[in-house]
Amino acid sequence: MPKINVYLPDELAEAVKESGVPVSAVCQRALEHAVRRVTAIREAVLGDLDGEPTGAVAHFTPRTRTVLRLAAERARDTGAPRMRTEHLLSALLDENTNLALHVLRAMEIDPARVREDLDRRTPTSTAPEADNDPRRFDSQAANALELTVTEATSLGHNYVGCEHLLLGLVTEPDGVAGQALRGLGAEPKLVRRAVVAALAGYVHLRAQSGPPSPVTDVEQALTAALRQEIQPLNARIARLEEHLGLAAPQ
Repeated sequence: MPKINVYLPDELAEAVKESGVPVSAVCQRALEHAVRRVTAIREAVLGDLDGEPTGAVAHFTPRTRTVLRLAAERARDTGAPRMRTEHLLSALLDENTNLALHVLRAMEIDPARVREDLDRRTPTSTAPEADNDPRRFDSQAANALELTVTEATSLGHNYVGCEHLLLGLVTEPDGVAGQALRGLGAEPKLVRRAVVAALAGYVHLRAQSGPPSPVTDVEQALTAALRQEIQPLNARIARLEEHLGLAAPQ
């Protein structure tokens, strides 16, 4: 039977040893579950996303399903044999009302710049395949969607929103979408912190004043929450630079 090495952080490894958790059995079940989810996504054919969601997209929010529908349409219109990560990101930008775009703006990443860089990186033509179907995902898009679901689960959410899709696209290493986003400064750790801060700010605003308006109040809440989150990080970076002698002279 082939073996797969699993590397754990020191603290977690020590805790696992002390608790006597059956690592092999736990890993096997987790991998089986992940493989089933990835296979379901890769084999999924997007049908009528306006109806009752089922299967691989059952927990996707209406906005996220709209993004998937727009991505399938964009893949079809460009003659792509499969839906790719650039189609997903382009659709995320086209939808124009989702939380992911507010997160990017709060990180001072202009969606218009994302669009420009994405268009520059997107291949102008693709080789035809015998089973062209733009309603299906290519391997990188399927990986991005699996990471999307994983991010939602790790944050303790029982839904999959556009903010999770942004995280999935940023985290996926090989797709055009992730390359474009990371090239503009949207590193996975920073985006994850921004999403958590944004959701916290949004929830706080709703508790204070009821449902916010679609744009202004949401962006104000996100900006305030992100500033509270980022300022301590900037202070730690400044102290580290000073310690290393990298700080700019006064």
